[in-house]
Order: sequence, then structure tokens, then C-alpha cells
Amino acid sequence: MSHHFVETAFVPLHIAVLTVSDSRGEAQDSSGQYLKEAAEAAGHQVLAKEIVRDDVYQLRAVLSRWIADPAVNVILSTGGTGITGRDSTPEALLPLLDKVIEGFGELFRQVSFKDIGTSTVQSRAIAGLANGTFVFCLPGSTGACRTAWEEILRPQLDIRTRPCNFAQLIPRLLER
Repeated sequence: MSHHFVETAFVPLHIAVLTVSDSRGEAQDSSGQYLKEAAEAAGHQVLAKEIVRDDVYQLRAVLSRWIADPAVNVILSTGGTGITGRDSTPEALLPLLDKVIEGFGELFRQVSFKDIGTSTVQSRAIAGLANGTFVFCLPGSTGACRTAWEEILRPQLDIRTRPCNFAQLIPRLLER
């Protein structure tokens, strides 16, 4: 299979980073910090970074604010995707989505299988589209965030990736 590579200029996206945690403050937020630094190192602009408790309604409040903001192209959240009692990021996000991107969670679990084996089955990493904004919910571990960024998000948020990528879709997301 041949991939067609087009010489295109990199297009920086506007990203918001959300850490979902009952216990982490800014000093302990290695996963949120990693996502912010990785996005900036790739050339994107991080417009906002927040930490919110693992509470469905607080999560929805922050996600909704960013989804409604036309300046935000992408939301990266870390934490709350497990299966224990306080893990509620997927439940918070799903009612806000216009479309679920099933392939993100499927591919994330496939690539993380190489690192953590069958433990990846416990991850409920999900993604979707809401009001023209891409939302990616990653596990809370920094290793999982690195896997998601390196293996999926960095190439898919780069308009130069062929045959296709999420970045090139942004101008058409709000067409009806």
C-alpha cells in the first residue's frame, strides 16, 4: 500500500488539557503536564489546562465550556477512564458527543497491549466529536498518555499525516 505524502505546512491546533483527579494538584499532575508539553513540542498551542475532581457534573461543566468555545479544536483529558467507582470520565463525556470515534479506543487498547498486555482491557479510553471539537479521554497514567500521544494523537493531529488525519477535517466538522 503506497501512502501519498503531500508537502504541506504544519498547522498548529488549539488544545485544552484536562486532568481528572480527586487527589492530584498541579505539582503531582505528571500526565496533564506531559500532554501539555508534548502538544507544545509538536507545535500546537495549549490554550487551557485544568484539574477537575472525578465528578460527572464538574467534568461536564469544564468539557461543555471548552466544547462551546470556538477557539478550542481539541480537548485531551487524562484520568477517570478505569472501571472503579469514581471513574466517570466516559459517562460524563458521552451525552455531550455528537459522534463517537470508536476506532480511537480500539486502537489505543491495541497499541497499549504491547506495553501492558491484557491489563489494557480495563481501559475505557474513548474519543468523539462535539460541536466541531475533538475530545480524547485517556487513562490517568503518564505511560498511557505517552502511548496515546506518540502512537495515535501526534500523527493524527498533524495535517501532514497521510493518507488522512483529524487535523484536515477541522474546517469541515461544522458543515451540515
